[in-house]
Amino acid sequence: MRLLNSVRNFNQPKKPIMKHIILTLSTLLLAPLVNITAAEPAHAPYNVLFIAIDDLNDWVGAFGGAPQAQSATPRMDKFAQGGSVVFQQANCAGPVCCPSRSALLSGFMPNRSGIYGNSQNMRNSQLVQTHYTLPEYFSQHGYRTLSTGKIFHHHSGDPGHWAFDEWVPTEGGSGSQVDPQHLTSRSRNLIDGKPAPFGPTKSDGNDSGDGEGVDFAWGPTKGPKEESRDWKAAEWAAAQLAKPSAKPVFLALGISKPHLPFFVPQEYFDRFPLESIKLPEFRLDDLGDIVDAKGKAKFKPSDDFRWVQHDTNLFKRAVQAYLAASSHADDCVGQVLDALEKSPARDHTIVVIWGDHGWHLGEKLRFRKATLWAESTRLPLTIHVPGMTARQDCPRLVNLIDLYPTLIDLCGLPAKPEIDGRSIAPLLRDPKMPWPYPSITVMGEGNASVRDERWYFIRYKEGTEELYDMERDPMQWTNLVTSKEPEIRAQKSRLAASFPASFEHGPAKDKASKEEKNSSAPDPAIKAKRAATQLK
Repeated sequence: MRLLNSVRNFNQPKKPIMKHIILTLSTLLLAPLVNITAAEPAHAPYNVLFIAIDDLNDWVGAFGGAPQAQSATPRMDKFAQGGSVVFQQANCAGPVCCPSRSALLSGFMPNRSGIYGNSQNMRNSQLVQTHYTLPEYFSQHGYRTLSTGKIFHHHSGDPGHWAFDEWVPTEGGSGSQVDPQHLTSRSRNLIDGKPAPFGPTKSDGNDSGDGEGVDFAWGPTKGPKEESRDWKAAEWAAAQLAKPSAKPVFLALGISKPHLPFFVPQEYFDRFPLESIKLPEFRLDDLGDIVDAKGKAKFKPSDDFRWVQHDTNLFKRAVQAYLAASSHADDCVGQVLDALEKSPARDHTIVVIWGDHGWHLGEKLRFRKATLWAESTRLPLTIHVPGMTARQDCPRLVNLIDLYPTLIDLCGLPAKPEIDGRSIAPLLRDPKMPWPYPSITVMGEGNASVRDERWYFIRYKEGTEELYDMERDPMQWTNLVTSKEPEIRAQKSRLAASFPASFEHGPAKDKASKEEKNSSAPDPAIKAKRAATQLK
């Protein structure tokens, strides 16, 4: 049987037949989440624990992206060490929450679905209207699907509840509410609750890459972590792991931090004393070699970056706040991993921990996401499959678009050849095997990056291009696109050949007001409408 053979390949020596039979029987006896009958195969169906972490970049300890000596994510690091494949070159399909998540969950790249921004609801895409999303596909094939937190991007009346058999909202208390006496806010020009000693930074109208417009703000919360939204979501998910189920389970948990604003309990700021903070590398002349057809610079430093440049300590406080928010997310994930460790389901549960895209912390003279540079497209991805006993690093290029086909492959569900991406299950068995596929990230209609393990190509709709040698220039400081060297020109042409040939015009933007988006209850009619549709 294919699933049984795949387990044998995950870091396990071959066992004598009798020992293998004893191991299999003991695993089945310890698996209350699935009722096994004589008619079922000897190997119990895998459960799936699917954990999304909003705006978490490669500053996870196992990925080595942070300049700090102290890791902000010891729980996730420990999990990786215990038996997982750490994908060191994982990328997103879109460098903003909605396009990234919509691509992963639908199986279709943004240029095919037309979902390019946070204000577009994936349900309005013609492709999504006719195909099962990832959790729906698992539900259709015998799984019990459960979720809380942010998995789908949230829209007015639509937090993605319709895609799961059971969906539970989570609300934060005092642990999610900032203490106004210690609020730092760019929009209000406050530092630790007091007016900044310099004037406010006004936008210069430049395309600064600031993303979705949430205030660049941070500060300690009024209450403890137990009263935060993410902690409550993790508690709920942990409780589900202890419950029996007549079906295999697909459990999706969305952690909202380190998404802005960085409002987390004081204990997390205390973990990273300001004097210990190291700033990431950046160059003030970094953007001068990215020019359009008229020779005009395409980018300038972002508003956030110009604000923190007023004071080195303010810059350090921004980095400290991101680390604090990441540490809070790590504690929440750790709570769920502890519950899995105690659960009888431990030995037959696939675990996927992923960030939805990267996040700038001063690199390329900006903060946030929404760029086609590597700081915004690279993300943490760690996968554990039963049978893995040690950490392995995978240097191959993969993309979140690959998760849909990978999970249905690992769980033995029917293949879905019409979706994008490819199963990376072979890399879980042999992380160093050849993998000659580029990774593509789409940011808005007509803009995309194409990269392999060394070279990184970007093209924008109006024609501006960039090319970087990631082996010699991992910070992407030197744009090689105008180089006359034959080897560099050949690499550019090779990657350009994989640039998306077309970009679907997307559905209209969601016109709901900010208040409607934040307050409207989940619309129960959505699920019924999906159920009545002939989905593929």
